[in-house]
Amino acid sequence: MGSSRRSGLVFYKLVLRSLAVLSLLGLTGVAGIVYYYSHDLPSRLDLTSNYQPAVVSTVYDVEGHPIGEFYHQRRVVVPLERIPSHAIQAFLAAEDARFFKHKGVDGFAILRAVFSNLKRGEIREGGSTLTQQLVRGFFLTPERTLKRKIREAILAIRVERNHTKEEILYLYLNQVYFGHGNYGVEAASRDYFGKGVDQLSLGEAALLAGLPRSPSRGSPYRDFFAAMERQRYVLKRMYQESFITEAAYREALDTSIRLTPAPVLNSQIAPHFVEYIRQTIGDRYGFAPLLQGGLHIYTSLDTALQMAAKKTVREGLDEIRLRIRKKAGPGDPGKGEVEGALLALDPQTGSVRALVGGHDFSLSEYNRALQAKRQPGSAFKPIIYSAALESGLSELSVVRDGPLSFRMAPGKYWRPQNYGNRFFGPVTLRSALAHSLNSVAVRLVDRIGLERVIRQARKLGIESPLEKNLSLALGSSSVSVIELVRAYAVFANGGQLAEPLFITKVTDRDGRVLEEKGPNLKQVLSPEVSYVVTDMLKNVIQSGTGRAAARLGRVVAGKTGTTSEFRDGWFIGYTPDLVTGVWVGYDDHRPVGDRETGARTALPIWLNFMILGGQGAGSEDFPVPEGIDWLEVNLKGAGYPLPVFESSPLTKIPFVNGSNVAPPAPRKTKEPDSDLTLEETDVGQQSSVAATLVPEP
Repeated sequence: MGSSRRSGLVFYKLVLRSLAVLSLLGLTGVAGIVYYYSHDLPSRLDLTSNYQPAVVSTVYDVEGHPIGEFYHQRRVVVPLERIPSHAIQAFLAAEDARFFKHKGVDGFAILRAVFSNLKRGEIREGGSTLTQQLVRGFFLTPERTLKRKIREAILAIRVERNHTKEEILYLYLNQVYFGHGNYGVEAASRDYFGKGVDQLSLGEAALLAGLPRSPSRGSPYRDFFAAMERQRYVLKRMYQESFITEAAYREALDTSIRLTPAPVLNSQIAPHFVEYIRQTIGDRYGFAPLLQGGLHIYTSLDTALQMAAKKTVREGLDEIRLRIRKKAGPGDPGKGEVEGALLALDPQTGSVRALVGGHDFSLSEYNRALQAKRQPGSAFKPIIYSAALESGLSELSVVRDGPLSFRMAPGKYWRPQNYGNRFFGPVTLRSALAHSLNSVAVRLVDRIGLERVIRQARKLGIESPLEKNLSLALGSSSVSVIELVRAYAVFANGGQLAEPLFITKVTDRDGRVLEEKGPNLKQVLSPEVSYVVTDMLKNVIQSGTGRAAARLGRVVAGKTGTTSEFRDGWFIGYTPDLVTGVWVGYDDHRPVGDRETGARTALPIWLNFMILGGQGAGSEDFPVPEGIDWLEVNLKGAGYPLPVFESSPLTKIPFVNGSNVAPPAPRKTKEPDSDLTLEETDVGQQSSVAATLVPEP
């Protein structure tokens, strides 16, 4: 009996020793496996202190509303307290209901997944915790291998040791991918529902929570019914886990889901403007910070004006295109349609308020407001007249409008013409500018000198190359829309040249200011000369080629421009608080069409933009500088020439003290009248030869 008992004890001891040895070998094996798969993994993880994932850089308008986004990954990081509890619970129910009970790996979930997959005969569940999914996204590849699963589990346990559950949730909900380029629950909420995560309903939160399992195939944009099936599964799991009541569950099931996609900002509001911002910030800071760094870029754009600009440019060009087709029949579609551009600028600050670079950004990203260089025609003439005023002339100075001939080469002559080859003899500068008399502009340039005119253009912000010949008087040298608008802004704001202001401030993702800019103005013209030019341009609207702009119903100054063969149509007009330039033409410099002048193509777009943009209210006039004197005069009675197109002989003329306002000597013969029409008089006669022009003897 005692021998039998001793034999039994020996047997049990052998079993225990064997189990101990096996356990030791097992632990040693596990330790070896852990070491083998984890020796190159970080032993201590700190994911929160330096958490700076790639996030969206946003462009804002002048009111702080977003108008553009740049990103590799569309992510907007939000703190955990911004995410409502029902949204957090939806993700837990969908992916890891025992999240607050496990230490990174959930054995129960793994066993449940194994049995579920065996029952279904296919792999449908993985048993991964939120923590495992998080480390997979941070450190591992998505490949389905045993090695990756082991490394994933090791990392998850290490993460749980060094982070609170709340920190892990914060990281997960800002990292997880939801499809269509959206990373993080805030970006997904904005994209699918057009609102922040803090405004999500229970049903909407459940739909988002169902996406990370299969963000592409399960997208509601791609398969709405599949997405809703997954949403119902999430709601059921929430109810089963007692996250929500039965009443809330039933209500969420019965509530319809409406997708409200966020607008594609870059292409919907100000595409040419936003593209210019992208290029500028990318060149200044690098494209990696722009696409990943979460920059906040504040601009001068006024969205209300911008939307008015987009609408009126498109509608105006559509009308012109239809008119051209009716005149000429079907054209060659390969050559492209007539295009246009608009730029509006605050003359007091230089802030660009609206910019349209073409009819349709999706068809052509070419920015005709900033990049295109086109002949301005008569729209260049105010620059010449400003130089003439600085030389001592006045609105009432008289210049002869008559035939001119310049030798360009042996046997070749350039003879600038007014429209219809009509001339008027002596005319005041006031009348000559109002009706774009070409020979007067040429005589002025010849009188004050080409170099002086070019210097004047440079003072007013024209940086493009300028031809050194008298055809410059008729706008033969190409300039950009923004250059011409900037030059007219000098006349509008008392002689100050404003640097165009697009970007007012840039901050990093944490709100630190990287740059901040305000108005940059330089006095380049006297306030008195600027005011007299403005008064002359007001007369263009009152009685000249820009008379249609008077329909705005407030004080306006401006000038039309049309180049030879009607290749370019311009109108630059301004009020005391906004300067707007419009250009119309073909990209390949083809003629737009017979009689398609600036007054007929560009001016209607300008007028409709100003009206739609709310610029027609009020009657504010331009402030009068202290150095301005006034002359009340009856032009006819005082002996000044009075062409038939002068609106009234009785007028009040401003002039700079010391300038020439004396009437001319009495004329011996009466100047002939003319049937010259208002619309036709701004057509330029540019020379295509850049040689120096010599007066014919």
